[in-house]
Amino acid sequence: MSAIVTSLMPEQQGKHEMRAAMAEIVLVPGFWLGAWAWEEVTPELRAAGHDVYPLTLTGLADRAAEATPDVDVYTHTDDIVRLVDGNGLRDVVLVGHSGANLPVTGAADRIPDRIARIVYVDTGPLPGGMAVIDFNEPQTQEEWRKRVAEEGDGWRLPVPQFDPAADPDNLAGLTGEHLARIAELATPQPFATATRPLDRPIPPPDTPCSVIASTFTPEQVRMLADSGNPVFEPMAGMDLHHLPTGHWPMFSRPIELASLLAEIAR
Repeated sequence: MSAIVTSLMPEQQGKHEMRAAMAEIVLVPGFWLGAWAWEEVTPELRAAGHDVYPLTLTGLADRAAEATPDVDVYTHTDDIVRLVDGNGLRDVVLVGHSGANLPVTGAADRIPDRIARIVYVDTGPLPGGMAVIDFNEPQTQEEWRKRVAEEGDGWRLPVPQFDPAADPDNLAGLTGEHLARIAELATPQPFATATRPLDRPIPPPDTPCSVIASTFTPEQVRMLADSGNPVFEPMAGMDLHHLPTGHWPMFSRPIELASLLAEIAR
């Protein structure tokens, strides 16, 4: 291979190096969002030479008509595996934001030979048997169940109000325009994706993992890990990055998020 590269003209060598550095990146949005959430991140990654596949999961956004009470974390795992298989992707950098942590983890468990790295955006892998709802405070769990029962026909988690005055930390960096767009395009989340846990293999595959933390810091991860927290213990040994902003960096800091993802994908 080196003999072939050195025989190329300088401009051809540059093109070859760009192709060699290219990654296949799958972007999976968190709760209530679709592929549209990555609209400002995707072109930056493509401009850097990467193949990018933003994904809308079953029952959300432009696939809202497919929502049923049976849509759960395994349905969304299937979505990711289907995209990877259907496009013949290999050495995938699999990016999951927030509540997409379980589907990306489940997909990497199922097809570890196709996944080069998982990147968790303001989230991390949950232990086997833990559902997304279990990670939330008891008050939040109660609020979710109440809203599902009263407003979601018993199986859909309505879109939150996203009030910066009530939730300044998570919504940090979001403008009025951001909030209006989220309110317009976000869709209710099939609740089984929050209540059904993922059964993980023992031991799980040793897929390399990175974390881009925006509402917490790497130091906090290590502190919580040292305290024995079962969620943060595995995260402490991962490749940790800090992008200080709210919980929605694809909106509040898309250029910086894309730059970090491109750096991690190299």
